[in-house]
Amino acid sequence: MLGNKWNKEDVTRGQHRLPTDGLMREFDPRLPPVIPTVLIGAIGAVLFHIIGFPAATVTGPATTVALVTLLGWRTEIPQRLCQIMFLVIGAQIGSTVTPDVISAALTWPISLLVLTLTLIAIMVVVPFALRHLFGHRPVTAFLSAAPGHLTFVLGLATDLKADVPQVVLVQTVRVFLLTLMVPVLISLWGVTGSATFSSQGTSPVFDLGLLLIFSLAVGLGLQKLSVPAPLLIGAMAVSAVTHGTGLVTGAAPAWITIMAFVCMGSLIGSRFGGVDRSLLKSAFLAGLLSTVAGCLLAAAAAYIAAILIGLPPAALFLAFAPGGVEVMAALSIETGLEPALVAAHHVFRLTILGVLLPLFAIRHRRT
Repeated sequence: MLGNKWNKEDVTRGQHRLPTDGLMREFDPRLPPVIPTVLIGAIGAVLFHIIGFPAATVTGPATTVALVTLLGWRTEIPQRLCQIMFLVIGAQIGSTVTPDVISAALTWPISLLVLTLTLIAIMVVVPFALRHLFGHRPVTAFLSAAPGHLTFVLGLATDLKADVPQVVLVQTVRVFLLTLMVPVLISLWGVTGSATFSSQGTSPVFDLGLLLIFSLAVGLGLQKLSVPAPLLIGAMAVSAVTHGTGLVTGAAPAWITIMAFVCMGSLIGSRFGGVDRSLLKSAFLAGLLSTVAGCLLAAAAAYIAAILIGLPPAALFLAFAPGGVEVMAALSIETGLEPALVAAHHVFRLTILGVLLPLFAIRHRRT
């Protein structure tokens, strides 16, 4: 069975790969898997750009790499490359921090309150649907619905005797579908992003290198404190401070950012490696339900928050969408929709979720 092949080490490495039900085929034993993975992702980005699909540099690689992975080919984005990717994305978000953004941040407590209520609603509605429509046990349904903290969620799933393979697969499908659906929904909203990376052009190579080194140091420090998405948050904080004070000007070259997006999309697609086909259909439907329900609740909350604080509802929807902080941050840069606001809200969401999950675990053990 699939359950006895799940390896917790896969999760702690940060890859969140699915349990294997057979050997994956190699493209070429002489090549590291990352090379064909990134090339396939790049092809997907080009194809999606040609057809005009939203956020093509993220959604294209996610789709093409997922398809190739499901066909049985081995795909992989190494942890070191992930770290570089998160540093670049975080630095780009920080470069959008301006006095106007700081002024707008004074209204964020209201939207953060709405976000908290939305998160609670998602954690009630989605598990209820998974229990009654798919027959999931309460603990499996709750952990499958948790919008974030995947490593922590899988650790709890093991400890609380949940159906771990089901939780992994539903969560993977949820993140994949959110990556595709959120840009489409924003595009249908008819809103164009106004955020720009530092208007002063490209950063000097020395400044950019120094920024990334300091970002890495701060990120590693946050990692020791068990802060979620530490490298992205560290880079975002360092970049925001240095750009806000004028110590650094400009942003990373566009080609570096595009490469980071392609790697992000490829990482999402690679997480389907080794999927058990017998679980795929039910998990896909459960993940689809989880995604649609979460998006509907997030959209409704975004409209309410937009009325209360006057920010664009599409930006708030991206801030409220129950996706991974790294993915949503990348999409906020790609769409130009308030990257600082989006990243701050997703970090806050993970903080609240970090409180709710242990409370659920305590309650479950008592019952």
